[in-house]
Amino acid sequence: MVVEPVTFTSVRAVPKRRRPLREWLSGILPQLVLAPSLLASFIYVFVFCGWTIWISVSNSSLLPDYSWSGFHHYVELWGNERWRIAYTNLFLFGSLYVVGATTIGLLLAILIDQRIRAEALWRTIYLYPLAISFIVTGTVWRWLLNPSTGVESLIRHWGWTSFKFDWLVNREMAIYTVVIIGIWQASGFVMALFLAGLRSVDPDLIKAAQIDGASMPRIYRRIILPAIGPIFVAVLVVLLQSAIKIFDLVVALTAGGPGIATTVPSIYVYDLIFQRGQMAEGAAAAMMILFVLSFVLVPYTIWSNWRLRREASRG
Repeated sequence: MVVEPVTFTSVRAVPKRRRPLREWLSGILPQLVLAPSLLASFIYVFVFCGWTIWISVSNSSLLPDYSWSGFHHYVELWGNERWRIAYTNLFLFGSLYVVGATTIGLLLAILIDQRIRAEALWRTIYLYPLAISFIVTGTVWRWLLNPSTGVESLIRHWGWTSFKFDWLVNREMAIYTVVIIGIWQASGFVMALFLAGLRSVDPDLIKAAQIDGASMPRIYRRIILPAIGPIFVAVLVVLLQSAIKIFDLVVALTAGGPGIATTVPSIYVYDLIFQRGQMAEGAAAAMMILFVLSFVLVPYTIWSNWRLRREASRG
């Protein structure tokens, strides 16, 4: 028996196929499209924020001066009575604005969710204030609430000469007038968000609760409202951001008056930087606004990431 020798032939390595140019471009196209926006956002948020921080501790006045000055601008800021009033107005306006707009928007959403007649018409009416800018809203309401040209003047011309409606020029009531008008404009937006959430709840859960004999108020309290919990958080964050950055409504409505009764931090920052030329103290005031805003955005970001991870872990 003859055994033939076994020969080993060399196996030529298969060359790695190069990716076509079109496939390579399609892979990096999303990054190329998003890169300018991400770069602009990075510059706008982080670079300008860092620049503002440095200006707030510098000797800047009318023009930037990058020499170190310390934190005395922050001390002077909190020693200013107008700033303390502005900061107090911010918390007063923010709390009432958020609670009022959320409550009224939720009630409107629940009413419309009852499949009422002319639902599209009511939705349009409630959403109409959202289509108007804060400048236009403030200007129109200033005309209506001005004692010499608005509602008070009209009713007095009708013969009720003792009628008085001077909330807009009353130091004690002016800030509450701003709150009411802000709620009037924001309630439609909140209603739209809540209505979308209410319509997304599984109707089988509601039918099952009705079969068990639960009343509609109990169904809303125990089933529907807990199911739209994330929308409550989103509404809260949006309204808080709007309240902290409020500027144009107050400028158009009261210009911070009467006196300084309705001054808010954003108006104070504008006045320091562009009217008085105190850039460093204005930057310090801007950082205080950012400090308050971070108490809204940072917890919301942490909560959003935690919620996404929990949903991903559940599959």
